[in-house]
Amino acid sequence: MNKYKKLILAFGTLLIAVTATAQNQQTPYSRYGHGVLGDYATSMQRNMGGVGIAMTGGRQINVMNPASYAGIDSLTLLWDIGVDLTQIKSKETVGGVTSKGKAFGGGLDYLTLQFPISKFMGGSIGLVPYSSVGYSFGGDLNDKNGDKNGSSSFVGEGGINELYIGVAGRLFKGFNLGANFAYQFGTTKNDTYAYGTDGASALFEQTMEIRDWNMSLGAQYTMDFHQKHRVTLGATFSPKKDFHGKTWGISYDVNQSSSSTEAPDTLAYTKLNGGYTKPNSFGAGVSYTFKNKLTVESDFTLQQWSKARYDGLKDSKGNIVSNPCTFDDRWKFATGVQYVPQTRGAYFKRVAYRCGGFFTHDYMMVPDAAGALHNVCEYGVAAGFGLPTAGTKTIINLGFEFRHRSAKSAPNLVSENYFNITLGVNFNEFAFWQNKIK
Repeated sequence: MNKYKKLILAFGTLLIAVTATAQNQQTPYSRYGHGVLGDYATSMQRNMGGVGIAMTGGRQINVMNPASYAGIDSLTLLWDIGVDLTQIKSKETVGGVTSKGKAFGGGLDYLTLQFPISKFMGGSIGLVPYSSVGYSFGGDLNDKNGDKNGSSSFVGEGGINELYIGVAGRLFKGFNLGANFAYQFGTTKNDTYAYGTDGASALFEQTMEIRDWNMSLGAQYTMDFHQKHRVTLGATFSPKKDFHGKTWGISYDVNQSSSSTEAPDTLAYTKLNGGYTKPNSFGAGVSYTFKNKLTVESDFTLQQWSKARYDGLKDSKGNIVSNPCTFDDRWKFATGVQYVPQTRGAYFKRVAYRCGGFFTHDYMMVPDAAGALHNVCEYGVAAGFGLPTAGTKTIINLGFEFRHRSAKSAPNLVSENYFNITLGVNFNEFAFWQNKIK
C-alpha cells in the first residue's frame, strides 16, 4: 500500500471542504471594506488569545507563521479541523432610545493539513478564512425637514477564503524559514433597500468577486538554555499588492401600480486591480517555554491599511454610485499561556490548560449620524483545554471566548458582545513508517 495514501485521502477531504460554506459573522461593521478580517488562528491558538507567531512544537498546525512547519516529525501526519458556535448580543442608542438584539452563528472555521517533506523540511495545505461579511439592519429615511418619507434596510453576505500551500525548512540549528502561497477566492454582496411611503421600493446591490493570490513569509529562531528553558523569536511578513477580481453595481426598481420589477440596470463595472489594494503586514512574537510544561507567548501584528486603496464605484458619466472607504492601520496585541502538568501519567495531568487575551485596533472607519468617522476596536479573553484521546496522539481542543466590539469614540453606535465556543480536532497520525519485515 502506498505510504502516502493517508496524505492523498486527507487532501481529498480538503478539496471537498472547499465547497462547504461556513456561517459568517453577523455584524453591521462587516459592511465596510472587505468585512471582518481573520488572523489564521486555529481553535488551539484562539484559546490562547490568538497568539502563534513564535509558536513551535510540531504537534499543532500553525498557519500564522509558516516557518513552524519545519518542526514536524518526519513520521507524522497532522490535520486539524475547526468549528465554532457564536451567540452575539448587540446594543445601539438612537435618539435616546436603546435597542438590543441577539443572534446566533457558527459553522466550519478552517481545515488544515501538515506533513513532513524531509528530515529538515515540512509542508502544509489548508483552507482558511481571510474575511467575512454578514449583516442585516435597517432604519428610517428622512427628508431635509426631518420628516419620515420611507425606510431603508441593509443586507450583506459572503467573504474571502484562502486555499494555501506552505513549505518550511531548517537552515541551521534553531532557525527556520517558511512561506505560504495562497489562492484567494470569494464573493461579497452588499444590498441597500429603499422603501417609499407610497409602497414603491428600490434595491442597489454591489457585488465584489475576488480571484487572486496571496503570500506570507515567516521566520523563527529557537534558543535552549540549561535544558529547561526555551525562547523562540518569530517574525512574519506579507507584502502589499493589488486585489484582483471585479466589482459591479446593479439597481432594481419596483413599480407600485403594476407590482412588477423592472429589468435590472448595471450602473457601474470595474476591475479591482489598481483601485483596491492589500497592505503590507508585519508580525513579531516571542515565546518562553519551561521544561516543556509552561509556555507563555506574546505577539504584535501591524497591517498598514491606511495606505491601502478601496475606491468607490462610478457610472459611465462619472457619477458616484458607491462611496470609497477610508481605512486606518490595523494592529493587534495578544498574549497567551499554556500549561501541561505532565506529558505522561494520569489523564487530567496530560490535559493542556490554556488562557489568553487580545486587543485589536481595527482597520474599519465607520460614520456616525453626522458623517464623522470613528475607529472600531475589539478586545477579548479566552480559555480552553487540549484534551488527549485514549490510545492516540489526537488532541481535542475545546475553548470558550468572549469578544467585545465597538466604536469607542461614538458610544451611540452599535456595541457587540460575542460568546464563542470553539472546537478543533487535531489528528496526529503515525503515517510514514514502513515495516521492513515482511
